[in-house]
Amino acid sequence: MNRFERWLEECHEVLWEVGVRGGLTLLDFGCGSGNYTIPAADIVGETGTVYALDKDPWKLNKLMERAHSMGLKNIKKIETSGEVTIPLEDESVDVVLLYDILHNYYFTSNERSELLREVYRISKSNAIISVYPKHIEPNELINAMEEENFYLKSQHRQRPLVRESNGNKGVGV
Repeated sequence: MNRFERWLEECHEVLWEVGVRGGLTLLDFGCGSGNYTIPAADIVGETGTVYALDKDPWKLNKLMERAHSMGLKNIKKIETSGEVTIPLEDESVDVVLLYDILHNYYFTSNERSELLREVYRISKSNAIISVYPKHIEPNELINAMEEENFYLKSQHRQRPLVRESNGNKGVGV
C-alpha cells in the first residue's frame, strides 16, 4: 500500500468514526486539495453530495481533477474569496468538516463567530459538525462553539473533535 492509499484509508476511518455514511450531504469547509473531500465522497456514494469549499482555485481544480480521475461525480466545488458566508440553503447539510481552519490565522474571533452561525444555519437539526482544532486551544474553540449553540458530543485523541447539533441545536450533553 502506498502513502496515498494509507492516507485514504486513515481518512475513511476518521470519517466513519465521525458518522459519515452513504447518502449524506457534507460540506468540507476549507477543503484545500481535498484530503478529506475525496474519502468523504467515496463514503457518501452516488446518493450523497460533498460540497468542497475553498478560496484557492488552484487547489479546488486539482481536487476536481483527482475526483474525476477516481470516478467521483458527487463533489461540487464552491470557490470563495475568503468570506464567511456559505452559499447553501438553510438546513441543507448533514455533516460539516471544519478541519484546521478555525484558528486566528484565518479568522478573527468575530469572523469565527460569524462562520459558526453560518454553519449552524446550513446544518440540519441533527447535523454533525466535525472540528479538528489544530493551531487553536481546544477549550477556546469549545467555548466559541458553545456560544453559537453547539454542544460537544464526543472527543477523540489524535482525531478530529466531533460536534453535533440536535433538534434544538443548542442542548448540551
